[in-house]
Order: sequence, then C-alpha cells, then structure tokens
Amino acid sequence: MDLELSGKVIVITGGTEGLGLALAELLVQQGAFVAVCSRRPEAVERAVARLVSLSTPQAVLGLVVDVTEVEALEAFAAEVVERFGRVDGLVNNAGRSAAMLVDSATDAMWSDDLDLKLFAAVRTTRLFGQALSATGGSIVNVLAIAGKHPGQASVPTSVSRAAGLAFTKAASKDLGPQGIRVNAILVGLAESEQWVRRASSLGQDVASLTAALVKASNIPLGRMGTAREFADLGAFLLSPRSSYLSGVGINFDGGLSSAV
Repeated sequence: MDLELSGKVIVITGGTEGLGLALAELLVQQGAFVAVCSRRPEAVERAVARLVSLSTPQAVLGLVVDVTEVEALEAFAAEVVERFGRVDGLVNNAGRSAAMLVDSATDAMWSDDLDLKLFAAVRTTRLFGQALSATGGSIVNVLAIAGKHPGQASVPTSVSRAAGLAFTKAASKDLGPQGIRVNAILVGLAESEQWVRRASSLGQDVASLTAALVKASNIPLGRMGTAREFADLGAFLLSPRSSYLSGVGINFDGGLSSAV
C-alpha cells in the first residue's frame, strides 16, 4: 500500500534512537523528509548518518535540542520551517522511563516528567500548529499503556501519559477544524534502547532480559513489539491513508493491557 508520504515533511522529537529512529528510517525510505532531535549530540550524529545512508543529505535535519527548554524548542521549530518550507507531520516521542511507588516520587521527579512528556508535546503542537494547518497535517503522540491502565509502581509516567492521552483528545477537537488530525500510540513492551541500557547495567544480554520481561508480563502474543511494527503503525497514522482517524489512542502492546 502506498502511504503517500513522498515529499512530506515529518518532525520527530526523540527521533534519534529506538522506536523514533525506526519510524524516521521508514519515513525516509517512503520518500519523506525528516527532522529529528535529541538532547545528546552523539545520538543526533549517529541518527543523521543512518538516515542519510537511506536517503539524501537534503532529506534529513538533525539538531541537538532539549525539548524541555522553551527557547531551544522555538529555535528548532523555526529552523525546520526555514529548511523545508512546510510541515506535514509531528511525532511527540521524547521521553524516558520513570516508574516508581507514589511515596518514592519527589516533587522534582513529578515536575521533570510532566515537563518532558506533557508540556513539551503541548509546546511543539503550538509551535508547529500553523505549518500543520497549512498542510492538513497529522500529529502522533507516543505514550504508554500505563496512561490507560496504571499499574503498581507506575508513577509519574502513568499520570503524565494519561494527561497526554487527554491532551490528544482535546487537541483533536480543537485542531480538527483546521484539518489537523491528532492521535496517540500507547506502547506496552517494545524493542528500545532502554532495554539495551538496562541489560548492560545488570550485566545481562538483552535477549535474556526481554524474554524475562515478556514472561513476567504475560503478553498474550508472547513477545515484545518490534521497532519496525511500531514504525508501520506510526507511518500509517501520519499518512493520508488514515485521513479519517483522529482523537484515537491505539494500544501497541500485543494485547497486554486490559483497557481497550
């Protein structure tokens, strides 16, 4: 199926590794232009090299940006529009693992998590809103199934992701009249760099760690989701082929969550 993404310009925060990078790779292979950012210079450098190898230097923009810093995010948005002249899609993917018991989470932890996972998405939506309106673009917020179905020791992530889901629905209603669609992907257990780092810190190989996680989680499909499967879903939601989908939160979890 032709996703009709050739020539489209897609912005992905946190798009330099893991799920975000897998999506960026698929998009450039579909002929799209991509702008990715990360707070880590080495991650940006590696991602740009990878994406250019799949496309051309003209199709890729990678910048070092901390999405929690307002001025840096404003500069990023301005450079994207100046470089490409349009924006057709925005993927709010910046985030990190933060899950603990309620009585362990400090005020600073709550503030940092909300700033990274909620307020950054609010800001990018506002900053790219005019450009997206001009193209009838699509926004995809990458969340977690804990936002629908919080578990034990899941704060502050479960709360910030629930807020992100509410923001997705509210924004879909506010921006729909401008032709902008807003949807969310709620990730369960999926391949990502966090599991590689976790395995390294524990002195384990990543395959053993992920197998144990899958078994403990009792995922109905019996495995983690792959980065390519996530990319397929993300690309579809960004594409004109999903043109009547808006305000939807799709579980990407192999049937793990009990919430629809």
